[in-house]
Amino acid sequence: MRLFDTRTQEVVPFVPAQTVRLYVCGITPYDAAHLGHAFVYASFDALIRYLECIGHTVHYVRNVTDLDDDTLRTAAKRDTHFQVLARGEAAQFDANLARLGLRPPAVEPFVTDNVDAMIPFIQGLIDRGVAYSLPDHRVYFNIDHPNYLAFSQLSKDEALEQFREKGGDPDAPDKKNTLDFLLWQPSENGQPSWPAPWGAGRPGWHIGCSVMIHEHIGATMDIHGGGSDLVFPHHESEILQAESLTGQHPLARVWMHCGMVALEGVKMSKSLGNLVFLGDLLNEYSADAIRAMLLNNHYRANWTYTTEVMDAAQARVHRWQRVVGDRTGGPITQAEIDGFNDPDLTEALAQLGDQLEDDLNTPGALAVLDELADTQRAKALFMCGRVLGFFQTLR
Repeated sequence: MRLFDTRTQEVVPFVPAQTVRLYVCGITPYDAAHLGHAFVYASFDALIRYLECIGHTVHYVRNVTDLDDDTLRTAAKRDTHFQVLARGEAAQFDANLARLGLRPPAVEPFVTDNVDAMIPFIQGLIDRGVAYSLPDHRVYFNIDHPNYLAFSQLSKDEALEQFREKGGDPDAPDKKNTLDFLLWQPSENGQPSWPAPWGAGRPGWHIGCSVMIHEHIGATMDIHGGGSDLVFPHHESEILQAESLTGQHPLARVWMHCGMVALEGVKMSKSLGNLVFLGDLLNEYSADAIRAMLLNNHYRANWTYTTEVMDAAQARVHRWQRVVGDRTGGPITQAEIDGFNDPDLTEALAQLGDQLEDDLNTPGALAVLDELADTQRAKALFMCGRVLGFFQTLR
């Protein structure tokens, strides 16, 4: 298998061990899951299913960032406790991904359940001289570090612009560098707070993932994934924190980042309010149709959603279903494939594997399904479709 590694900016060989350790950044649950979320998690679902199909176990961890400024702000606006808001939205998110037929993670850690582990982690960074505390209880990571911006490959000016846009505090007083990022901050009145050696407060954004990775996977992993909007500052910061504390690197053998989804040419975002919600789509279209629409875009591509694209995916899936007939099935396994003494099926699965091992080329994999439908090879279509998570339900 070959995958594009964001860190090296190259398509590199990926030789999976028997167990593949995968961490994908999860949601900040202050609103419903939208199509951008679905694209990321459907892409990694295809990767997980293929790796399992060829005999590997995937230890999949996907976090929930239930403690951040947006969640606290939204909870206050709705006059509800932030955890009531976050847990409710996270549960609805999980339910919609299940309706889409995506595999749940093996572990789904919440930031608030891991704060106690963050405190010694931050203290370790202070002890190593790469972080510093201020009298008002703020703790910052000092970006005066030889590897800073090596991952994102941004200039200092580009980094400053993104840092400001994504919630950074470049103008905060007493920082050593404008781009130093928060590890810990004092809580305002009514906000959650935890005791810590440098003063009560709450963690910053980036430290959460570094600690949850350390707690639930270890010092290094095979694949780290997320949306391309997380490259800087989030993943840049994760790397510095984790590798500075443990001395082990790389944090991830391969970094996979998914492209952004647009509506009418404008990137979907909560701030712009131009979202297509997954729950709404599931009320109108089949899960297979939504999966086909998502996977028809390469995971690294930026693309635009239209109702015409969605309708075309529904028609495509209906054509597959007419060929397959009334069949449903769960995840396909290598043992199940080995049980078929069918040269046609073996050839079809090899063609599918060629596409998926080529940097997870899901559009090419769907084209294999189309060709099987065109030639009325029902059994091969059904089995290959199951590799990608299709044909789980009849609709």
